[in-house]
Amino acid sequence: MVVAAEQEPATLNPYVRRGEDLIVSTVGRTYFASVYEIDGETLELIPEIVTELPTTSNGGVVVNEDGTMTVRYTIVDEAVWEDGTPISGDDFAFTVDLLQTPEADAGFRIDEVYEWITSYEAGPKTFELTLSEPTVLYQQLFRVVLPKHAVEGSNFAEDWNDRMWPSGGPFRFSSWASGDRIVVERNENYWKKDLETGQRLPYLDAIEFRFIPEVEDIINAFKRREVQVIQPPPDVLTIDGLSALEPSGARVDAVPGRTWEHLNFQFGPGRETVNAGTVNSSHAYRRAVAHLVDREAIAAVASPYAAALTSYVDAFSPTLSQHAWDRYSFNPARAKQMLSTVNVDEGVGSIVAVFSTTNVGDTRVLVSEALRPMFEAVGIEYQTQLQDPKDFFGETFDNGAWDVGMWSWAGSSGFDGLVTIHDAFDPEGSLPEGSNYYRWGTEDSSVRNQYTKRFAEVRDLMNSTVDDVELESLVAEAEEILASRMVILPLFSYPVFGAVWADEIAGFVQTPTQADYTWNAEQWYRADL
Repeated sequence: MVVAAEQEPATLNPYVRRGEDLIVSTVGRTYFASVYEIDGETLELIPEIVTELPTTSNGGVVVNEDGTMTVRYTIVDEAVWEDGTPISGDDFAFTVDLLQTPEADAGFRIDEVYEWITSYEAGPKTFELTLSEPTVLYQQLFRVVLPKHAVEGSNFAEDWNDRMWPSGGPFRFSSWASGDRIVVERNENYWKKDLETGQRLPYLDAIEFRFIPEVEDIINAFKRREVQVIQPPPDVLTIDGLSALEPSGARVDAVPGRTWEHLNFQFGPGRETVNAGTVNSSHAYRRAVAHLVDREAIAAVASPYAAALTSYVDAFSPTLSQHAWDRYSFNPARAKQMLSTVNVDEGVGSIVAVFSTTNVGDTRVLVSEALRPMFEAVGIEYQTQLQDPKDFFGETFDNGAWDVGMWSWAGSSGFDGLVTIHDAFDPEGSLPEGSNYYRWGTEDSSVRNQYTKRFAEVRDLMNSTVDDVELESLVAEAEEILASRMVILPLFSYPVFGAVWADEIAGFVQTPTQADYTWNAEQWYRADL
């Protein structure tokens, strides 16, 4: 089968400069060997070449009395490289040694974790390492395991840019015609089988990644059935045009992406520079805002394919989400009632909200205007302050010079990203050292109470434990605090699209994760044969 991609890789090596580009993992997912993969439907980390992902619950992760942490991996017995060489603990050890060298790049935040590895022990089908301190970042180790027998002795930074080491995945690298295509072919030594049929995977004989730099040309190639899978841009006219092909056998998938927008409040003194009458410190006011915003309507403004968010956790680990913002239904009457309380408690005559965001791109500008009648309907005077991104994410951010704001964050799989996002609300994370741009609970904040104190404790506990059960409980508590205190209002996530000629290709499942759409390429098969 043939898939089209707008970007061509600069390298095939995931551990050198430009190796972090999405297209590298999109193609590489078909042949890399990894400890984990991302389930494109649940968005959770699942084991790949190991029997199970190590956790404290299954005994694979142990925090030792001396403060170090031991992580143990058991490699699948049947797992081999494409040349039949068993994938072993020696490959893990070689990967550690190489990623501790200056010329290798393990990826943002992961480089330092390899430096924390103080010792390891390798067996034929086992690997055990000890880290100098506990960290949830251990989950991201070994995103690509290297075959020692093939890579050892080579110039790692130069020899693996336009060719690939032996595959540990369902396909093997075949050829790369620069400026045109990369072809991967069936790995006859791939060990996995279809759990339902017992048939050895993959089903396809080959996948061709064809590089077409112009989006219009990609769309036209799909319409002519020259390619069977594409990732169309989030343009409504383009998506509607592709959807019109569904009676002819096409299918267009739209799934919630990992990039999510939220409405938020500034709690530091900088908010008074843009709104002298700001009442963000009022809990009743913030809850009123949650009720006056029609999130379904706001999501529709962003895209007819976007859905309102029930929690920021949805963008990281949907199975852990408590959907905590469901409590705030669109209810202008309820908002008015709450605002009447604000007038009495705060002694404010006319409530003013100044909404700040960037002025580039249609979505945020359109959202800023869609919010106007919602605020005004409950008696709030609504003003906008749209800024150049350089100013908004510069001086405005640094000084906390906004009243009500909107921008996006990006989610990721595993506990790493989910734990880290809470740093943005950490009352102990004052700028410039910290990253609490909202200044909720910080020393200069207008809101400091038992809830901000407890959140700081929860955040510290998150960063000091690797116990998966405890982490789930802490995430739930943090979500509840942020929702009940209405520190932010999650709005929507941007949709991600995939188009497939479903009458030709079956098994394709679009996903928003960094695993990208090839996450289950071994399950794709020709429906027309």
